[in-house]
Amino acid sequence: MKVKIHTLFQYLLETTQSTPEAIVGFSLSQSPRLGDFLDELDPDLPLDWNNRDFSGLPELKEHVLRQAGLEGICTPKDVLITAGAAEANYLAIMQTLQPDDEIVIETPGWPQAEVLAKAIGANVVKVTRSEANNWRLPLDELAEAITQCTKMIFLSNPNNPTGDVLDDSELRKIVQMADRVGAWLLVDEVYAGLEWDGPRAPSVAGMYARGITTGSVSKGLGLQGLRTGWIICPDAGLIHDAVILRENSSEIMNIMGEVIAEIALRPDRYGPAMEKARAEGRANLDQMNAWVDAHEALSWVSPRAGLIGLGRLPEGVESDPFARFLLGDPYRTFLLPGSAYDEPNHIRLGVGGGAAVNLEEGLIRLAQGLHDYQKR
Repeated sequence: MKVKIHTLFQYLLETTQSTPEAIVGFSLSQSPRLGDFLDELDPDLPLDWNNRDFSGLPELKEHVLRQAGLEGICTPKDVLITAGAAEANYLAIMQTLQPDDEIVIETPGWPQAEVLAKAIGANVVKVTRSEANNWRLPLDELAEAITQCTKMIFLSNPNNPTGDVLDDSELRKIVQMADRVGAWLLVDEVYAGLEWDGPRAPSVAGMYARGITTGSVSKGLGLQGLRTGWIICPDAGLIHDAVILRENSSEIMNIMGEVIAEIALRPDRYGPAMEKARAEGRANLDQMNAWVDAHEALSWVSPRAGLIGLGRLPEGVESDPFARFLLGDPYRTFLLPGSAYDEPNHIRLGVGGGAAVNLEEGLIRLAQGLHDYQKR
C-alpha cells in the first residue's frame, strides 16, 4: 500500500513557506493560548501515557459522549481517543476496507477517505453534491450508489467544505440504506456544534450498530495543535481493531493532548467556548455574506454550519492559478483553491479565527486581486 498525495495537501506543502499577510479561508475558531489552561494543569503530571485507560482518559471519554449527545446511548467503552479526527478516520477506514471492497463517498467532501481507499485498492463510488441544489446531498442518488458490494459509506456532517447539514430524518434514511446492505456508516463531525440555521444533527454512533462517529477539538474549539480527536462506535470489534492499528502507528495518545482536551470539554468551559466560537463565526459569516452580495464577480451558497464554504469564481477563472496569483505580491493573501475538493472553478472561503484574522483586509485584497487577474 502506498498513499499518494492529494491535491489539497500538495498545495499546502507547496505554499507553506509563503508567509501571507492575509488569509481568506480560516477553517477553525480562534485558538486559545496555553496560559488559558495553566491554572488547571498539575505541574507534577507525568509526561507518560495516562496510566489509566489505553483508549483515553475516562473523564475525557465521558465529555466526548456528552458533547455528542450520546450520554446514556453509548458508553465510554464505545470511545477511543485518537490523534485528531484524521487519525480516527484513518483507523476506521484502514481496519474495515480491503482490496476490491467498495466505499461510497460524497463530492465535494473531505478527501481523506478517497486517498486511503485508493491506497488500499478499494473501489470508490462518488455521489455528487450540486451547487444548483445548494450543495444538498442527493439521497436518491446515494441510495442508487449503495449496493450489496458497499462496505462503507463516508460522509461529513456538517459537510466539509460546503457547510451543508444532514438533519435527523435524512440521517435516519441513510442509516436504513446502510443497514440494508450491512455497510459501515462513518460520519465525520468535526464541525458539529457550529450550526447557523438549525439544531445539531444526532450522531450516527447512537443510531446504528455499524455507525461510526469521528470528531475532534480542532475546529469548534480551535485546538487543532493538540491533535486530539475520537472514534465513537457501539461495535466493540471496530474499536478493538482501531486500538490494534493505533498500537502500530501513533501507539498511545499524548498525555498533554488528553489532559488539555479534558479541561476544554468540561461543561463549564465547553459551553462558553462554543458560544464564543459561534458568536465570532457568525460575525465573520455576516461580513462574508455582505461582501459576496456586494461583488457580482463572486457567488456562494452560504454555509448552514461550520466555518468554510465554496465561492464560485467568474467564468473562465480557474482556482489554482488564481490562488497562486493572489499569494504573490502585492496581495500576499492565502486561500485554498477549489480543486482540492474537485471544484476547480471555486475557492474555499472561511469565516474562522474570530477578529484576529482581520477578514476585512483579506477580502479587500481578494477583490483587488480578482479584478487585476481578470484584466491581465
